[in-house]
Amino acid sequence: MKRTIRTTALTVGALTAALGLQAGPAHADTAAPRIDLRVLVVSDGGPATDAIAAELDAAGTPYTKVDLTSATRPAVDAGFLADTVDGRPRARFQAVVLPDDNPFAAGSPEMAALAAYEQTYAIPQVDAYTYARPQAGLQVPTSGGYAGSIDGVQAQVTAAGKAGPFGYLAGAVPFEDNSPSVGESYAYLSTPAPGADFTPYVQAPIPGSSRQGSLVGEYRHDGRRELVVTFVYNQYQQQFRLLARGLVEWMTGGVRLGASRNYFAVHVDDVFAADDRWDTQLNCTPGDVDCTGGAGTPHPIRMTAADVDYATAWQSSRHFTFDLVYNGAGSADQREDNNGVDQLADKLIADRDRFRWINHTYTHAFLGCEQNTTVVPWTCETDADGSTKWVSRSTIDNEIAVNRVWGQVAGLPLDTHELVTGEHSGLRILPQQPADNPNLAPALRDNGVQWLAADNSRDPEQRQVGPAATVSRYPMNVFYNAGRASEEVDEYNWLYTGRAQGGSGICEDNPSTTTCLTAPLDTSTGYHDYITPLETRIALGHVLSGDPKPHFIHQSNLTEDRIAYPVLDGVIDGYDALFNDNTPLVNLRMKDIGTELRRRAAWTRAVAAGQVTAYRIGDTVTVQAPNGTDVTATLPTGTTLGGTAFGTPYAGEMSGWTASSGNALTFALPDSSSAPAAGAGTTRAATAPAPHTRIPAGVTEQVPYTPGG
Repeated sequence: MKRTIRTTALTVGALTAALGLQAGPAHADTAAPRIDLRVLVVSDGGPATDAIAAELDAAGTPYTKVDLTSATRPAVDAGFLADTVDGRPRARFQAVVLPDDNPFAAGSPEMAALAAYEQTYAIPQVDAYTYARPQAGLQVPTSGGYAGSIDGVQAQVTAAGKAGPFGYLAGAVPFEDNSPSVGESYAYLSTPAPGADFTPYVQAPIPGSSRQGSLVGEYRHDGRRELVVTFVYNQYQQQFRLLARGLVEWMTGGVRLGASRNYFAVHVDDVFAADDRWDTQLNCTPGDVDCTGGAGTPHPIRMTAADVDYATAWQSSRHFTFDLVYNGAGSADQREDNNGVDQLADKLIADRDRFRWINHTYTHAFLGCEQNTTVVPWTCETDADGSTKWVSRSTIDNEIAVNRVWGQVAGLPLDTHELVTGEHSGLRILPQQPADNPNLAPALRDNGVQWLAADNSRDPEQRQVGPAATVSRYPMNVFYNAGRASEEVDEYNWLYTGRAQGGSGICEDNPSTTTCLTAPLDTSTGYHDYITPLETRIALGHVLSGDPKPHFIHQSNLTEDRIAYPVLDGVIDGYDALFNDNTPLVNLRMKDIGTELRRRAAWTRAVAAGQVTAYRIGDTVTVQAPNGTDVTATLPTGTTLGGTAFGTPYAGEMSGWTASSGNALTFALPDSSSAPAAGAGTTRAATAPAPHTRIPAGVTEQVPYTPGG
């Protein structure tokens, strides 16, 4: 344990001279160094550095990780940090992330080497989570500051933060408080040390004081720049998700490989069809496979023409577009039963251009194995030799093709390359069907399907099924068989309470279930007081993580009590309250989501294989990647590629994908994006090791969301 604070005798200036490095923060353009677009992450195994690494992974930003707990790790010395390429000095990392402001032992030459490297090449350093102390530009917390929990605190981005790396945020940075019994956030709130060149970017009130204490701020000293973070976090917490973009923006100066945006898409399944209703007495759904022996009487739920008007008005007010996933047989059945009349279909078809449309097969048939539904759960039928009986290729083909033709005749603006099978059937589903229906891929090829929906809870990774790539969708706990809030709560209670409370016991059988209840919810208030805020937080968490995967609900949720809208409004309202207009929700259709996932996977493979080279020399960025691999980058506004403006705007920067032919891509940065100079200041001794900091249990192990958080 490093509790003794001592200063090293080796100064940064002495080390610079000893290493033979050029002094000064920047070179003239004619002798500008090469700065590789790669981040150095020095980790002590704590959640903060892991969170930053996860953000770099998600964005596609290359980094090298040095694990301080590994006996075989490389030494962070001059040769590791810099060298010469083609006669030009090269900085091998554009930024350095440390677990704190100095994680090394007293007198360590590694910290001195890092300090000299940062000073020489103007490389910024992020202190992922450090103690507030003068060595980090802050007063110690005992000097009028605070050390302790900040669960539930509402922090704020300062004017400097808004003008700088956190300009995409509206201002508020709420800290989670998911459990009253578990500490989830711990911070050191303090003010700048006397004489320190320190600029707070995010701060919160110091308890018992009228002053604000810094949580994130920039410390400029000794020709170096540090982003000092004095609260601990993990990669899942909302406060980190809000600030992650700004941390990366600051460390890279807005010039980096990789990109991140916030996505939200909602698929509405079973449009034109009717969904069976939950029976609150039988605790099953008559007409569906969970009610055996034909128990109960089905009472279907189906949208009305008035629900369509509500949906279009809602979309207009929220600047959002639903993806309607339709079954044409639902309308055909309705017309047959009502003398050729289907007011819902007539209204939807009249308003067809207000929505996006996806083929959901004609009758919503199950397209996997042939099901034995006389038992719960159902099983796959087998032949005499024990082999699985599969739904035939012709049946699958017919379901896809007939529904496509039905939609085309109705004039729906389809993309015929997209498909959502009923219940994601045809794909593997455990435990009953551990393999895809072998007839599925040929049928997809017959119909030109390139993008196939999958259930993220069962099939989270994109994979190839014949000619189609999967697009995993997040299921919402807004149930398909509930049109009224009371039905939703009754089923929720059944699923997530114990047997002694009248529930299914799923939580007793599977303790890892995160939605378990300690007591049944009130059926009159439980939906709006408990389920809505919980589902909102879960969906918003997906959005803030930059995950493009869509969420899915059902047409039954847009009628009767219209129970989907409170959750969707919660996500959009919550997002709008946190982000500026320059960082909008991105609402993509299914094929574009699939393309994004495919590009990310190919890029990640190329980076992991060491096939991507990228560096900056002055105002020029050069990137080389394998032929056929799209390159992703985030660069300043005004950047050009071959004389053409690069990217599209998002969060105050330009980002996007560029196809690579295998040859070098050369980006010209605007003059205003010249490499930042290191901070002014006299050379001092390298800082002493940082004290150990507290990490609460709710950061080391994520606390599940609860609506009261």
